[in-house]
Amino acid sequence: MPSVQKESIVDEIKERLTRAGGIIMADYRGLSVKEMQELRTRVRDSGAELKIYKNRLTMIALRELAMPDLDEYLTGPTALVFVTEDPVAPAKALQDYAKAHQALEIKGGLVQSQVVGSAAMKSIASLPSREELVAKVMGMMLSPIRGFKGMANAPASAFARTVQAVADQKAAA
Repeated sequence: MPSVQKESIVDEIKERLTRAGGIIMADYRGLSVKEMQELRTRVRDSGAELKIYKNRLTMIALRELAMPDLDEYLTGPTALVFVTEDPVAPAKALQDYAKAHQALEIKGGLVQSQVVGSAAMKSIASLPSREELVAKVMGMMLSPIRGFKGMANAPASAFARTVQAVADQKAAA
């Protein structure tokens, strides 16, 4: 029979899972307390939240919500990163931290109800952020306008250069 405390933890996990757009799972075995605090700060700065729950309680919460089975990733010490919006920034934060601290290993995750493995998470981490993509799209949208502006100004500037060349020739003569 489950205890009241465990039921409340399962309810908390379910609430976080329903609010989150995805989760990233990482093995944190070998990180010191100070390194974990630094990791939590980096993840929080990227717009996500890092929590550690018992794997069994997480499995129960996933089953109760009829979410995909993540049992293969929920082995050993597992940190759950709850992503609320853009999964790229938290994945980058984890990937960058994992490069500096070999003990951290990204296991996989759940992005938009799709189970993704470690390699896919690393691919997500290599994508440009949402802000970078918006900036690129805006640049591409403005490119034709800039070209049209240059094309529209070309006859006037060519005429001005011609007039200036004639004036320079008359001044020299």
